Amino acid sequence: MRQYSPDLTPPWKKPQPVPEVPAEPGLVVEEPGTGFCGAVIRCEAGTVTLEDRFGKHRVFPMEPRGFLLEGRVVTLVRPAPAGPSRPTRTASGSLAVPGARARVARAGRIYVEGRHDAELVEKVWGDDLRIEGVVVEYLEGVDDLPSIVADFAPGPDARLGVLVDHLVPGSKEWRIAQSVTSDHALVVGHPYIDIWEAVKPSSLGIGSWPRVPRGQDWKTGVCRALGWPENTGAAWQRILSGVRSYKDLEPALLGRVEELIDFVTAP
Repeated sequence: MRQYSPDLTPPWKKPQPVPEVPAEPGLVVEEPGTGFCGAVIRCEAGTVTLEDRFGKHRVFPMEPRGFLLEGRVVTLVRPAPAGPSRPTRTASGSLAVPGARARVARAGRIYVEGRHDAELVEKVWGDDLRIEGVVVEYLEGVDDLPSIVADFAPGPDARLGVLVDHLVPGSKEWRIAQSVTSDHALVVGHPYIDIWEAVKPSSLGIGSWPRVPRGQDWKTGVCRALGWPENTGAAWQRILSGVRSYKDLEPALLGRVEELIDFVTAP
């Protein structure tokens, strides 16, 4: 007689396995049930405590498939006991791949508005982008976006992602972004006036980003308010040097860049 498995669940209905990720301090995850996003600050007795950008703490059970990491479902587990120290993550928080070679560049691209924006993306996500074979190009101004998309002609094998400054409903940038309708192009943005604001003030040793009166150049106003020399290039290098990893950036920027990378690298 034939032997049949007692589990008659069709294979396509069985839950797919998900990766187990150690709940290391500083790991940024999202609890999908509540939408709470924050960094791990401790892990104990089957629970994990997260801290969001405002310093608020929430405790969640470490249940299977209970969290999102970079948009992917994962199971958080207790970290292994401390051993010999060695880097295990890239600046973006992704698992490091020692000795990995850069992949041949994809046809898809990510365009980033602003030279400072491009430098920040390279510093934090550069290792990940090289492994994925994604090239980041500098977009001088959002006014040129429609013609750039038309020239690029995005398609299934050549997706285009665009990161725009100060993308808020009703703004000029928002209206231009709305004009991009290709299914193979994705335009996202952060809410900050300039990419400088996406760097956490605490990472630079300042209390907060100054409020600059309307009509005044924002970067120059920031330098004046902070008592820095009115040299925006030097000021940016000072800011960039304070960024060591994703932990130094605001979640509103982190999520958008990860979204673009996922979109461009999707099969």
